[in-house]
Amino acid sequence: MSELEDWEQLVKKQLKTENIYEILQKENIENIDVKPYYYNNSEYKILPKIEESTHLVAEFQDGLSDQAFAFLLNENVENLEEKAIFINNSDLAEHILTEESNRYFSLVDVFSDDLAGEIDEHLTQELLSKSFERHICIDVSLHQNSGASIIQQLSFALAKAKELVEKFDSEILNQLMFKFAVGSNYFFEIAKIRAFKYLYNQFSKEFGKDLIPYIFVETSLRNKSKNDQDNNLIRSTLELASAMVGGADAVFANNYKIENATELSKEISFKQQIVLAYESIINVFEDATSGSYFVEAITQQFCEKSWKLFLEIEEKGGYRELLKSGEIQKMIFEQAVNEQTCVEAGKIKIIGVNLYPKSEAKKSVSELYDAAKIKPVRLSEMFE
Repeated sequence: MSELEDWEQLVKKQLKTENIYEILQKENIENIDVKPYYYNNSEYKILPKIEESTHLVAEFQDGLSDQAFAFLLNENVENLEEKAIFINNSDLAEHILTEESNRYFSLVDVFSDDLAGEIDEHLTQELLSKSFERHICIDVSLHQNSGASIIQQLSFALAKAKELVEKFDSEILNQLMFKFAVGSNYFFEIAKIRAFKYLYNQFSKEFGKDLIPYIFVETSLRNKSKNDQDNNLIRSTLELASAMVGGADAVFANNYKIENATELSKEISFKQQIVLAYESIINVFEDATSGSYFVEAITQQFCEKSWKLFLEIEEKGGYRELLKSGEIQKMIFEQAVNEQTCVEAGKIKIIGVNLYPKSEAKKSVSELYDAAKIKPVRLSEMFE
């Protein structure tokens, strides 16, 4: 009898059942097959990132000028030197005067805000003419915060990149960065970032390239609560950790206070990253979970399912075409409603919202979501 068979017999005896897998395996809204144990693994490789150490990005504050080396800017700030600047405003990106000692990255997505499926060609050309290291951002954080599944987020990112290639040729792939939001499912979010590296590399090979994506990650707003800010802080710390371990090139913490944010809460939000980087040193690892049977298995599933969905989107005309027809919105709506229903039923637990203490629902699912719109919704809004 093998070690595996010995283990199975022991578990059957302890659980007093022959069908141990029905008990040990758990469902998840991503429809990913998570096994109760892993004992074998196919070949794996280290997935590199572009930045040697993950950038810890702070929203600009005067008091952080000497403590932070990377800033997210919504408006111009003068006299910054030897910083990594992540520009989060299209007007600023078009008109900013760059300093030679700084590095510049654009977080501006050129797809129209009204979700009509248009690409702002003028803005794209303006951004491409700038002396930035990354000129165009493909932002799928909106999709995550609206309830899109991980598989949808990954496939939408590829589909949007394909739209830009068709419009501006494949050289634009060297100028892209990708913005994701990470949620609370720790290992799934690590696998999401890892999977996108595989996916983008494969995608780039279709155009004769061998590229690694530049990945900017921010903490999710979807799982945050107005009435439970301390837990928000814990959640976002874990999210930042998953982003760093997964291999993000830059991370940013949204303010853990959903309402009445202060300069202090802004500073604390940034310093979560400092604690992780300087006390856990996880921002310097290159693919820390490589070789983990569990993480490798779910990474592979995300790759396979996301690539399949990406191809389906392309066969139907591409991201913009499906956006115009409302199919993208419908896909996200159905996934988001499923997740919200699981929260309402207690299948997905949010501490301080539907568990410890449990709040009563004040809004229905139909009040929160619209099948025709990609709309950010916090899961706790139902109870607030």
